[in-house]
Amino acid sequence: MIGSARDVVEEVAVPRFVFTDLPLGNRLGSPGDVDGQLDTLRSALTLAERAWRSRSTVQVERTWTGDPNWRETYMALDDPDELRRRGDERRARQRTARSGGGQSPS
Repeated sequence: MIGSARDVVEEVAVPRFVFTDLPLGNRLGSPGDVDGQLDTLRSALTLAERAWRSRSTVQVERTWTGDPNWRETYMALDDPDELRRRGDERRARQRTARSGGGQSPS
């Protein structure tokens, strides 16, 4: 397996794991970085072939070519109050729909 969520993947005990410290959803590397993506894939194939025990993890060094501060901004909320307001409205619509008084939840 190739992934970015090391704690989660190791907890479920996959037999072989190639860890890339990159934003979730980009486990092979930055978009357009074909050479880096191929290197990561080669690392995974080598691990599959040569791992001497199960639950083996290898970390490949990759650099994210996007925002260098991605860890600080990843999943940051621009307006948490707006998000809270929208969540409250959605929950109210769901309560209304469950009680049989209106539109279906969205």
